[in-house]
Order: sequence, then structure tokens, then C-alpha cells
Amino acid sequence: MSDEMIRVTYRIECPGSVEAMAEKIASDQSTGTFTALPGETDAVRKRCAARVEQITELEQAMRPGFPTDIPGPYNRADVVIAFPIEAIGTDIAALMTVAIGGVFAVSGLTGVRVMDIDLPPSWACHPGPQFGIRGSRRLMGVSEGPMIASIIKPSLGLTPDETAAVVSELCAAGVDFIKDDEKMMDPGYAPLKARVDAIMPVIDAHEQKTGKRVMYAFGISSADPDRMMRNHDYVAARGGNAAVVNINSIGHGGMSFLRKRSELCLHAHRNGWDILTRHPALGLEFRAYQKIWRLLGVDQFQINGIAAKYWEPDESFVKSFHDVMTPIFSEDDRPLPVVCSGQWGGQVVETYERTGRTVDLMYLGGGGIHGHPMGTSAGVRAIRQAWDAAVAGRSLDEMAGDHPELRASLDKWGEQGAARA
Repeated sequence: MSDEMIRVTYRIECPGSVEAMAEKIASDQSTGTFTALPGETDAVRKRCAARVEQITELEQAMRPGFPTDIPGPYNRADVVIAFPIEAIGTDIAALMTVAIGGVFAVSGLTGVRVMDIDLPPSWACHPGPQFGIRGSRRLMGVSEGPMIASIIKPSLGLTPDETAAVVSELCAAGVDFIKDDEKMMDPGYAPLKARVDAIMPVIDAHEQKTGKRVMYAFGISSADPDRMMRNHDYVAARGGNAAVVNINSIGHGGMSFLRKRSELCLHAHRNGWDILTRHPALGLEFRAYQKIWRLLGVDQFQINGIAAKYWEPDESFVKSFHDVMTPIFSEDDRPLPVVCSGQWGGQVVETYERTGRTVDLMYLGGGGIHGHPMGTSAGVRAIRQAWDAAVAGRSLDEMAGDHPELRASLDKWGEQGAARA
């Protein structure tokens, strides 16, 4: 019998004793139930019972996370509960059922959030990224510096030929990567096969002309794994090397099915994560959430950015960045972090400083490139100029003194503001 343990950190809130609630969760989610059982012997408990290992008390809450008629204050703590590997094994569905899913049904809680999952060495059996940071650099031909990327805008409505025209413009502008919007999968006005047939000749022609092969990620997601693999195969057969995968929409099983057969670099979009995390007393912290998808094999992970156009505060982005850059078992299980959501040159210096002064990232601009007052090419140059300034330790305003593209973007959007496109 292995003595390995899976340790899950929960942030729990309740009107009564935190210690008693922690013990209840450990019991309910392993060998126990609401009453004593003749089959719950010492041998069974030793083999399979979860145990509370640590309780770190937090400041009380005056308002409950969940609705309740019980008056406050409400006690809060971060609780580490260890589950024997014998009870869960290395299956992700088992982990989600035993250690995560059922916890939210425990009675008496006014808040519960999964903060982290610490997995033992046996969990290194999962494939992890096929390409990750190093493979992404190799496929894009970018040996150093940030990878500059864009997304097709408008995100919906363009025909395949119209999309190909935008791709041609972006390739000429000097981007390293282009992607379908996550909403683009197989719509009637621009079916996936027609998009591939229109776009790949543009990618091929640009490579023939310049020697650089721009990575294009096609949206292949489907709830039907067989259909998703047919989409994958069509992209790969025509020389594509990347795909956008809506991970929450295809699920853990769909991602596992795809990764085992994939030839493409898998660019993960986490739309739907907000359902799981936006309420601070409920759901999953990104630190816990992202580990599962990394083990399943995402190569690139979108994580928003500084001054993003969505709800997420900057501090959450910074934590997410460091989470995906922290190895689980090895350096190779790190996906390429994708900084996105309303990004242009104005956020670059702060991004560089707050992510540890690294350039191991993809910097994705949509409206911040397409909406540049001097055109798409100038939008790409302005972002590269901002990155040159950050790495050189220069301010954006100083850099803009002799770089008109950056100057124009600062004049339009403001150095500290965020593009809302």
C-alpha cells in the first residue's frame, strides 16, 4: 500500500467550529457518513480515510458567503486535508469527485473554495504539455524575446476569404502567432474546413516569401471527441500546427482524448472559468484549477493581463502568471503563458516588471493592434517597441520620443489605460 497523499487546501467558512467542520469534510469525503458504520473499521480508515493536517485561521467574516439565517460572525480558515492515494489513485475524474466535487455539498458551510492541490509523484503519469514554452518558441521560430500575437477581429462575422485577408495583413505586420477567437469553431458563415482552406495558403505563401512560418491556431473544439479529432486532423493534414481549445467546453475527458492523439500545439482558452471562481467564497482558485489542465496537456494558457478588459483584477493575473510558470513536477510541464484581453503597448512595462522580468510569454493584442490609428502593421510595431523599452529599462514615453508608432498608441489609449476593444 502506497503512503502517498493528495493534499487539498480548502478555504472554509462556517458559523461554528472550523476544526469540527474540517473533520466533517474529511470524514464525509472519504470513509464516513452521518452515523457510525460497522464497516468503517480501523483498517478501512487507515487505508482510505482522509485526515486534517493543518488549519490556518483567517479573519472572521461579518457577512456569510452563502445565504443563511444563522447570524454571524462567521469563522474562516485555510484547511489542508490529505487523501490517501489508495482511495483516489491517479484518475482526474476520481480526484474531482472525491476531493473537490462533493465538498461543495457539505451542510453547515457558508463558504468553501478550493485553493490548491498538492499532487504526489505518481501523478506525473499524466502527459502534460507536448510543446509548452520551448516547443512553442521552436514552432514560431522565436528563439528569444516575447512572442507577439494577434486575434482575428472582428471576432465574428468574417467569411473565410475576409479572414484570410486579415491573416495576410497580420503576417506582413510581423506577428508570430494568430488565433481564431474562442467563439469561432464551425459556424455556418465560416466553416472550419473553409477557413483552413483559405488561411493555410496565406501562411504557406508568407513562409515562402520570408522564411518565417507564422503559427495559426484554429478553433477545433467540439463536445463530440470524434468530431473534434476530425477537425484536428483536417488542420494537421493541411500543414497547420496549432489549435484553440475551449477547455471547459470539451471537459477533462475531451482534453485527454485530444492530447493523446494530437499533433498540434494546443492553445487553451479558459472561458467558463469565471463561473467557477468569480464568487470569493465559492469555487476554485486558479492555482488549483490550472494544474489539472496542465497535466492533461495544454501547451499555451490564456490568463488575461494587466488592466484587462474583463472583471479580473491585476493581482489575480499576476498570481495566475506565476502559477502557470511554477513547475508541478518538472520545467517541461509549464505551458506558455498567454497575456491577453485588451492588451496594447501601454501595459507592457508593468507586465514585464510584475511577471519577474521574463520574456517567456505570448503577448496577444486584438483591438490594440487592429485599432491602431496608423494601421495594423503600426500596431504590431508599437507593441514590439513597448517591449524593447521594458527590457531596456526605458519608460514608454521616453521610447515614444523617436518611435511614432508607440507615440500614436499612447496618444490614443493613454500610457496607463487599457484598450477596451
